[in-house]
Amino acid sequence: MAIITLTTDFGLKDHFVAVLKGSIYTELPDAKIVDISHDIMPFNIQECAYILSNSYKSFPKGTIHIVGVDSEETPDNKHIVALVNGHYFISANTGVIGLITSEMTPDKVVEINLPDSIANSFPVLNVFIQVACHIARGGTLEIVGKPFTELNDLREFAPRITEDGKKIIGSVIYIDNYGNVVTNIRKNLFDAYRKDKGFTLFVRNHKITKIHKTYNDFIDYSLEKSQRKSAGDLLAIFNSSDFIELAIYKSNLTTVGGASTLLGLDYRDTIMVDFE
Repeated sequence: MAIITLTTDFGLKDHFVAVLKGSIYTELPDAKIVDISHDIMPFNIQECAYILSNSYKSFPKGTIHIVGVDSEETPDNKHIVALVNGHYFISANTGVIGLITSEMTPDKVVEINLPDSIANSFPVLNVFIQVACHIARGGTLEIVGKPFTELNDLREFAPRITEDGKKIIGSVIYIDNYGNVVTNIRKNLFDAYRKDKGFTLFVRNHKITKIHKTYNDFIDYSLEKSQRKSAGDLLAIFNSSDFIELAIYKSNLTTVGGASTLLGLDYRDTIMVDFE
């Protein structure tokens, strides 16, 4: 039996997640359901894509990923299934699939067309669950939909290169549980324009001239403890997903604050890299 994952902005206070799971188990008593996250910011497609793109590769091929963020169907956001690198993604055509597959081409995409489907305000239950259970039973995509080629492309989330490659203007795409700020500037893009040049990373009124490999790489352990940088200092790293991330060393978002609160950064705020 295939694994079915759930990624939504439903939260856990209401009944919605329980209804989804109960419906899957009713259809497939032996189903394996994994919650990726139900705490996506409401309607935040970029955050959803960031979490999914960093999660799905850890699952075996054949896994079915239900995306319950901004899922109501409109003429611009058709319900689709995309087969990507052996994984199935069931979603509205919000641009989330394009963000997940930015560095690869989907093997197949179909527009969902269920003959008895009735439009309502809970399509994740009435459409996506039906399709996921069909695929989990070994059903083909051709049965639930027709070929689709018009994936939405959210170019607004891509970094901008200006001044003939001397500057990269990026933005905040995610703030994690520690208040660390993830930007949309990947290491490979940074390296391609940096070459052997120096750089300055501008964040609000702060300037950063070094990007670390790990959080602890920030500390120079050859110095006496009294002379070392310590908890509360600002640093930048390439995180495990190879994005530039801004952090406060050993921060606590619930007490002293994290990079997001201490720097006053929020989703879509701008940061800039200036190459010397």
